[in-house]
Amino acid sequence: MCLPKDVEFLSYLEPLGVALTSTVIFCSFTTLSVLCIFVKYKDTAIVKANNSDLTYCLLVSLSLSFLCSLLFIGEPKRLTCLLRQTAFGVIFVVCVSCIFAKTLMVIIAFRATKPGSNMRKWLGPKIPAVVIVLCTCMQIFICVFWILHCPPFPEKNLKIKAGVIIFQCNECLDVLLWAMLGYMGLLACISFIVAFLARNLPDSFNEAKWITFSMLIFLSVWISFVPAYLSTQGKFMVAVELFGIISSSAGILSCFFFPKCYIILFRPDLNTRESLLGKSTTQKTKT
Repeated sequence: MCLPKDVEFLSYLEPLGVALTSTVIFCSFTTLSVLCIFVKYKDTAIVKANNSDLTYCLLVSLSLSFLCSLLFIGEPKRLTCLLRQTAFGVIFVVCVSCIFAKTLMVIIAFRATKPGSNMRKWLGPKIPAVVIVLCTCMQIFICVFWILHCPPFPEKNLKIKAGVIIFQCNECLDVLLWAMLGYMGLLACISFIVAFLARNLPDSFNEAKWITFSMLIFLSVWISFVPAYLSTQGKFMVAVELFGIISSSAGILSCFFFPKCYIILFRPDLNTRESLLGKSTTQKTKT
């Protein structure tokens, strides 16, 4: 008789799929909770000092980056194959662009405090908006060209494993996939270098230190992702990419926002303008 072959894909019903889905939902809920905290305490010193508009944009894009992982789980379909890599690429570039814009604003804010500086005119929401739009447009161009020229499609691969049908999304042009990831990595490297050079600014502008830590985790995850992704097949290749998305997003969330949430919720005495400027510490040392 003819025996049907097993069809393999990352399903919502298997333990690996359940674990990844639960992690994605938990991380997205945590990100939205952090967003609610920042909105509720928007009038406090630490939220105002962190450029609230950029913070909200970064938190929303982080939440969406967690949720876009769900497009990788389940039976591959034409729509999910079209959206999963492109949505992931665009949303992640928005995240990295927000961090890059934050780094630039830290440097501009420091320069603007110097006597006779003409950098004050660059302070405001226009520069971050321009940076985010310009950085994101390049990624959108790559993704649109990819979809129009050779869109990804679902396929049943019979050659990878004997006796097993691998149901997967064929990316059609792997060059464009790596171009999308390479552009994202380039932005992350620039953000890391700029934040690293700005890490020794005075304490009132030490947000660059947290940006450096978050970008270091981000780059470490995606550098280790490349050999792991190339050495796996089938549903485990999808799981490796999901791990990269979740862990890098969680790294940004934990390094960048958890210390601020700790101060907002548990140390309100440090959530003052004087504390951020280091005046309270100076007064204590004098007494």
